[in-house]
Amino acid sequence: MSEREIVLEVEDLTVSFPTEDGLVRAVRGVSYALRRGEVLGIVGESGSGKSVTSMAVMGLLPGSAKVGGSVRFRGRELIGARDKDLRAIRGGRIAMVFQDPMTSLNPVYPVGDQIAEAVRAHNDVSAATARERAVELLAMMQIPQPRERARDYPHEFSGGMRQRVVIATAMANDPDVIIADEPTTALDVTVQAQVLRALETAREATGAAMVLITHDLGVVAGTADRVLVMYAGRPVELGSVEAIYYGPRMPYTLGLIGSLPRLDEARRGERLVPITGSPPSLLDLPPGCPFAPRCPMRQETCETTEPGLLAASAPGHLAACHFSADLEGRRPADVFARTSADTTGGAR
Repeated sequence: MSEREIVLEVEDLTVSFPTEDGLVRAVRGVSYALRRGEVLGIVGESGSGKSVTSMAVMGLLPGSAKVGGSVRFRGRELIGARDKDLRAIRGGRIAMVFQDPMTSLNPVYPVGDQIAEAVRAHNDVSAATARERAVELLAMMQIPQPRERARDYPHEFSGGMRQRVVIATAMANDPDVIIADEPTTALDVTVQAQVLRALETAREATGAAMVLITHDLGVVAGTADRVLVMYAGRPVELGSVEAIYYGPRMPYTLGLIGSLPRLDEARRGERLVPITGSPPSLLDLPPGCPFAPRCPMRQETCETTEPGLLAASAPGHLAACHFSADLEGRRPADVFARTSADTTGGAR
């Protein structure tokens, strides 16, 4: 693909927050390029820096945050841009779907009015035209009786329907990029599928590239083109879905896969293989690889030297592990000891 097809480019992004106890290094050198129509899944446990990365891209971090590196939208630098310039891009060219739809919806206004407001914020159209666009978007999101439901308030919708209303708002202005931050969290499996279908509809209708942020590798399995795995504020593996799922070269990624319930393994009586321990504090990171205290493969060099992202197996597949070659052909149970953990549990 040519450089002209890149709509969003993040390079060596860093974010830190000063606190009374010291500097929290929440994001440490995130880089990726997103092309039009592509879906990038960003996965990792809570506290890995996924959401902070997206907030930095959108320019939504508090003023106390120290942001470094570069975020370019169609070649235009966003880090350090004026608020006026960011507002012209945010919501229009780059849209965001937050984890909790009620943080995006005003409880005292009908949902149709809120979608119409988003349309008029970036387009010189009449109120009537904006309302028709809102009804059209609700219908596209499979909201029954969209014209009538456009007059309803957020509390009159279920959680999954509210999330679809937020997705409708995100696609109101045909954005170039949609960032979805944990859009299926706290939803049951059936509603998760509906929300993911709604996101796919939005992407197809707008032609937008998408960043899908989640802690669940299963969510991105059938949705993303590439996957970026984050741990302790930095990328530890990047590659195509096939490379990440069938040939991971970072023990942390392998552990995430091992803690993911699968029907085929359940039928064979296979148990989940959780990652023991907890992620490190970003306030006082130890030297070496941040994953070393939880890694069964750790050796002396892991305790002293943090590995960089290096080429792994396939083209474009990068992994941050001193011993990534040793993971070829290995399954989670080969690396992580089996435990008596609840088979419904995830990564610990």
